[in-house]
Amino acid sequence: MTEAISGPLSGPLSGLKVLDLTRLLPGPVATMHLADLGADVTKIEGDGAAGDYARSMGYGASATEDSYYFRMVNRNKRSLKLDLKRPEGVAVFMRLAQDADVIVEGFRPGVTDKLGIGYDAIKAINPRIVYCAITGYGQTGPWAAKAGHDLNYIATAGLLDQIGTAGDAPAIPNLQVGDLLGGALTPLLGLLAAVIGAKTTGRGSFVDVAMTDALFAHMVFPLSTILEHGHSMPRGTDLLNGGVPCYSVYRTSDARYLAVGALETKFWQEFCRVIARPDLALLGIATGADGERVRGEVAAVIAAQTLAYWDQVFAVTDCCVTPVLTLDEALVHAQRMARDMVIEIGGVKQYAPPFKLSTWPWDSKLSRPAPKVGADGTAILQAAGYSDAEISRLQAAGIV
Repeated sequence: MTEAISGPLSGPLSGLKVLDLTRLLPGPVATMHLADLGADVTKIEGDGAAGDYARSMGYGASATEDSYYFRMVNRNKRSLKLDLKRPEGVAVFMRLAQDADVIVEGFRPGVTDKLGIGYDAIKAINPRIVYCAITGYGQTGPWAAKAGHDLNYIATAGLLDQIGTAGDAPAIPNLQVGDLLGGALTPLLGLLAAVIGAKTTGRGSFVDVAMTDALFAHMVFPLSTILEHGHSMPRGTDLLNGGVPCYSVYRTSDARYLAVGALETKFWQEFCRVIARPDLALLGIATGADGERVRGEVAAVIAAQTLAYWDQVFAVTDCCVTPVLTLDEALVHAQRMARDMVIEIGGVKQYAPPFKLSTWPWDSKLSRPAPKVGADGTAILQAAGYSDAEISRLQAAGIV
């Protein structure tokens, strides 16, 4: 392993200046990852005194505290309250943009152009800018301006139709797959690639990320089913969503569930040995009537014992069988603890970054809590060259 760097360098993205115009979940998670990696992320907040309206959404929000959700995804950022609907606010943003490396926004197509801070306007004063726009459906096409949320994106990408048990309605996941795979991780890939390109060539880029596109582009196995059969399979009947005995969930006697992911023959054979059903060893990927029969017989075996019993039995085997944990249980699981994945910052329990960099080990003790609205405005403007008198005037006018 590479030895960690000592000294003031805070991460591999130290020195990268990011202006974050995003709100709610997708963009803020993306920019949180950038901040965790050392980037200087300035969260630009409008909407008057309230700022990003995620501050008041969900559990934990009160007259004096921002929501837990907001505080979980905005750590290590600075906040500048800025009225972009007024020319003076636009002028401040343009001044900050002259020295920025990345701008991330999540408005509908055309909104930033109308404000006067779109890609073309920024590119004219900063040709190396990487300008990332995160939308539900992209900058082009008949649905470009259409409103939506995670549920809509997974629905129109064909993903929601694949989630759930056979014969039942689609199941709504409590993980925002479209927002996070599509609106957080995919933008990071695109904008960091563009940053590398800008450093090499001096030319920035407009990064157009549609959350629905990102979902669609990762639906590998459903598409392979269409290529094989000419059509998709009904939910709960395909290879990886419950259609075969070796890759399914089974109910235990205490109404808990066991996840069986024994896809490879060797794992399924070991599973059958452990449950004392070696006669099923060749039927792991059985479909149709045979598949139903095998699933039913396996279900009867699993249903005879508790989850704790099966967890203990499979803990000493190697066949891809695990308990279906509640999130409460997952938070205190030995593997999470060993990986330091649950941390506390500013009194709020949250997740650590999901990547471990040997040269830049991450330390939650060095992290800053999510900022209050406009908390860093004076320092940000001073760094941009504004005098105290100019800052006072902007504050008095309600621009910042």
